[in-house]
Amino acid sequence: MQFGWLTLALSPSPAEDAQRIDQQIAQVCRAEALGFSDVWLTEHYFTGESVYNDALMFAAALTQRTERIRIGFAVVQMPFHHPVRLAVQLALLDNLSKGRIDVGVGKGTVYNEYEFVGHGLRSHDARERMEEAVDILERAWREAPLTYNGKYFQVQIPELRPRPVQNPGPPLWRSVISPGSFTECGRLGIPILTARLPVERIKERWALYDAGLEQGGHDEATRAKLREKNALWRNVYVAESDAQAEEELSALLLETRAHMMHVREAFNPADFTPGPETLNAWTDPRVGETEALAFVLATGCLFGSPARVREQVAELRDVGVRHLLCQTGFGAMSHEQNLASMQRFGEQVMPAFRQ
Repeated sequence: MQFGWLTLALSPSPAEDAQRIDQQIAQVCRAEALGFSDVWLTEHYFTGESVYNDALMFAAALTQRTERIRIGFAVVQMPFHHPVRLAVQLALLDNLSKGRIDVGVGKGTVYNEYEFVGHGLRSHDARERMEEAVDILERAWREAPLTYNGKYFQVQIPELRPRPVQNPGPPLWRSVISPGSFTECGRLGIPILTARLPVERIKERWALYDAGLEQGGHDEATRAKLREKNALWRNVYVAESDAQAEEELSALLLETRAHMMHVREAFNPADFTPGPETLNAWTDPRVGETEALAFVLATGCLFGSPARVREQVAELRDVGVRHLLCQTGFGAMSHEQNLASMQRFGEQVMPAFRQ
């Protein structure tokens, strides 16, 4: 198995932002030293989540502080970026990192409409904007000159400079939830990121992806490579005992949820309601804390002593997971607490799954 590290930590106040940004750089460096294969950056705005906000600029700093670890985005919220500018920035990052960039793309948050409003947009046309932007992004790395006349973007590019190191460009990933998306990404040969998928559903979803690979006519080498890439995202917290881990993680998760519910109620426009298909016990504000916590612990978390977490990782391995993304920071968790959990996972869990 390979293990990625993902950051979605919260800075609780503007006064702490600079310190929290420095701490996240230190955490990425520690992840590389511990043997994590990739780091994934999230993109959120205005409320202290993803405190660096601009994941692309933050990634540029990471290219200069790391040597081996791949640097990914989970995900770039495509409506917030002009695709030509994004193509140039990603090409530069690929050069700065010597070809270590991975790009998850998405249509933007389905809960935080205030992020769209803050960028002068609304989410109703987010998917269409994303599809045009991804088309331009991929073609800009391949074609010179490029003329594009779309609904949202009309561009003429003589030539993109610099060219990406990876040919034709950094791999594009998709974040998927629905069963049909697994099959479609397999058909297109696109690696996937998925989160909060119960263990009993993983084998089924992986089979749907395999069916898509077959429909797409991909050769066996390509299929094997994509299967190894596909990543499952889990909250990970390792403490000295099972009881300590559950108590401390539960408090951090409830703090995170309280923040999440508060900012959505405070900042989302009155005419916005998340689609019912996007809600679950964790994201639905009508669900109480006890039920919400039980849901997220059961479907989205690995936690306990190193021995217990090894058992949980083995369970994922046995249903086909080969790439696990570990979010080790939650809410306003301290830097020291995060590093201690990372250290236990890196030294006492990961070695058991090395080939």
